[in-house]
Amino acid sequence: MLGTAPAASVAAATPTSEPEAGGLHTRVDTPHGPVHLFRPAGYQRRGAGLVIYVHGLYTRVDQAWREHRLAEQFAASGMNALFIAPEAPEAADEEPAWSDLESLITTALGRARLRRPAGPLLAVGHSGAYRTLALWLADPALRHLILIDALYGNGPEFRGWLDADRAHKMTLIVKGTARWADPFVRSFRRALTRATIPASFEELTRGERTAQLLCLRSQYGHMELITEGKTLPVVLRRTPLARLAPPPSQPATPSTPAATALAPPVAPQVAAQPRGDRDGGVTAE
Repeated sequence: MLGTAPAASVAAATPTSEPEAGGLHTRVDTPHGPVHLFRPAGYQRRGAGLVIYVHGLYTRVDQAWREHRLAEQFAASGMNALFIAPEAPEAADEEPAWSDLESLITTALGRARLRRPAGPLLAVGHSGAYRTLALWLADPALRHLILIDALYGNGPEFRGWLDADRAHKMTLIVKGTARWADPFVRSFRRALTRATIPASFEELTRGERTAQLLCLRSQYGHMELITEGKTLPVVLRRTPLARLAPPPSQPATPSTPAATALAPPVAPQVAAQPRGDRDGGVTAE
């Protein structure tokens, strides 16, 4: 079945974790293409969640990881999570690489030799990623969806997921998808809409922070939503993920405005993790 990894189809080489964006980045090969995993500085598995990010069309995950500076965006959110970015369709006529969410998680963690965090499971998708996310809606662990200008179809399925459980939440970002998103939002009584994407999470009202469906109209272009680093770090704060503890020498501060969230790259300070047991994360649990 598509998205279910054969046990012996790809040799499981010992993975290596390299410093990136202050945390640790691991890339593994699977029968359905490469998968990237990222643990930010200060990651603690016992209190962490799991975020699956799916890229849009016209790119591959290796290219998206590099050109969209995904590790930096994940780190800028300040959330305690293990981030996973799998391969996804490059063309509209290509079938999703992973039709089963749990198979993806099990395969990626197994090859990276990491244990699954016990916190909430989220899925994030840009543009054409909606086709993959729609296949994952039956997963009972999935608690929050972030669609970054991605509601091009499968509206009834996404609506059914929202209706199935009041604990299910969605952040819907709209730029070129208004044709599909507007009626979707109008039909949902508990939806709130904001005219722009805020520069920081603190700019959201209390109602916007907790709404079951929050629609954010975008002042950024379709690709800039994911390439400029001004959106993902902000909307990840609206999820049930726990925040990372600040370094001992730094007091807790409000989130950095998204416009400056992606500073020029600097040399990371975390040493590559040695081979062997990789469950400990970036810091001791």
